Amino acid sequence: MKLSSPQALCPNCRLSDLCFPYGLQENEVRLLANIVKNRQPLSAHDFLYYQGDECQSLYVVKSGSFRSFITDLDGNEQTVGFYLPGELLGLDALNHERFSCSTIALESGSVCELALSHINKLCSKIPNLQIQVLRILGKEIASGHELVVLLGHHSAKERMAIFLLSLSCRYGALGFSSMEFNLSMPRHDIANFLGLTAETVSCQLADLGKLGVITVKRRGVQINDLDMLKAIVEPCSAKWGKQVFCLPE
Repeated sequence: MKLSSPQALCPNCRLSDLCFPYGLQENEVRLLANIVKNRQPLSAHDFLYYQGDECQSLYVVKSGSFRSFITDLDGNEQTVGFYLPGELLGLDALNHERFSCSTIALESGSVCELALSHINKLCSKIPNLQIQVLRILGKEIASGHELVVLLGHHSAKERMAIFLLSLSCRYGALGFSSMEFNLSMPRHDIANFLGLTAETVSCQLADLGKLGVITVKRRGVQINDLDMLKAIVEPCSAKWGKQVFCLPE
């Protein structure tokens, strides 16, 4: 596995404000860059790691998108998350040192790899890195809470609206359009994540299209009426708090 030049990684990366370098000083970012490896690019359907594999590294999405899922003894899959650039993969393995889920590329993509042994050593040298690791862990816990609330208390329309608004927020944080983006995940994966059927997901997208809220062209989604989309979620955010769903202002 080739170790990339540090100058080609963290110091000049457009994702640095979303990833480990956030809040670090310039010299600390250079130290971090020295332990980052660029994995070979992955194609759609390539596995980054498998459920049960020993965890020796954490991964940050550099490009593309990924899906994490758990497989039960009968071979049934449950999607537990979708990941976009700047987001961290592998935290689920920190408890038992093995990945509790599998992660697969949804499209051509790449990741940065950080060996756990190097992260542990660097945290002792850079206190701010420890703070950043805790911040990311807190974000993962909050995402887990969000999923529990999303799946347990809302209609299919509300689940779909929350999902779209969450993607809007995440794409906006990346510096991309928050109003027009691709659904890199197939309908059946979205359905599995939201606890719906693929037919229900397609119907909900079609219904939102008929209302003029969104326009869907294959995997492309354009939000035409953000206020109306928020209005669908408003009862949810009023009950649970907008911060629970990470919705755009």
